[in-house]
Amino acid sequence: MRGLVIKAHSGFFTLHTEDGRTIICQAAGRLKKGKFEEDAVAVGDWVEAEEIKSEGFAHGRITRVEPRKSSLSRMDPVVSQKEKLEIRQVIVANVDIVVFVFACAQPDFHSRMLDRYLVGAEAQKLPVLIVASKVDLVGEDAARKIFADYTRVGYPVIFTAVDGPSHQTNGIAELREALRGKLSVLTGKSGVGKSSLLNALKPGLALDVGKVSAAWKKGKHTTVVPELVRLDENSWIADTPGLRSYAVWDVHAEELDGYYREFAPLVRHCAFNDCTHTHETDCAVIAAVKQGEISPERYDSYCRLREELDHQPKW
Repeated sequence: MRGLVIKAHSGFFTLHTEDGRTIICQAAGRLKKGKFEEDAVAVGDWVEAEEIKSEGFAHGRITRVEPRKSSLSRMDPVVSQKEKLEIRQVIVANVDIVVFVFACAQPDFHSRMLDRYLVGAEAQKLPVLIVASKVDLVGEDAARKIFADYTRVGYPVIFTAVDGPSHQTNGIAELREALRGKLSVLTGKSGVGKSSLLNALKPGLALDVGKVSAAWKKGKHTTVVPELVRLDENSWIADTPGLRSYAVWDVHAEELDGYYREFAPLVRHCAFNDCTHTHETDCAVIAAVKQGEISPERYDSYCRLREELDHQPKW
């Protein structure tokens, strides 16, 4: 039988099969080889499994994992440190789109956090959607100004106001259409209005996702227990709050400029091939910042993340 892995926990995997059943499986021993490089089976994987019936209880064994087209990953925060290796923890496989939810106010918008997430998505070649929530608290013109740096460099932004006045565009229909037929992943810190968005997309969905979200908080985010929740017949959604470290998986300081969309076309015009864009003379990126072509906030976030990457362990 063929199925989608919708939950993974302690070596057990819940499959949603093509014929609509739910069955608990374990992975065949041979699939576990190489697990110290990346997870052999992860949520979002399409797999083949054989059904086993014993004592009236049906369960299964995963025998094959289909090739992944993408994955949302991070450096494993426990095993990497122990093994002194960069070990990939696959959070969700076969992701079609990553949705970053940031409020316009309450809590205040933090551009550096969004920039960090975007670097991670660019590095992992994942399509991105930014959702600006609580537009009603600041007004649509102010909201568009807050996110102008991102629309200017080509990131799609949907402006939502779930609890706002009825005359204000709430963006839910647009968001629902953007997620239709996709396996999507939401991330955003507490209080940005994800529950309201989920309930607007499908009443009761926030309750289902909320049960899953509690599992992400175990062990100060070192234990990740993701689960896919069904949005509609052909759409699945996962919630990933607080994944600060995922954004810098397999990103090295010298390649960071390639993950800032407005920096990348300018790099070849720098005087030095190894330009860090932090202090050099004849740097095209620094010149663009001075000329107002690159926002100072985006440049500052680059410099801070560059410094962090320069000091991370090199195993």
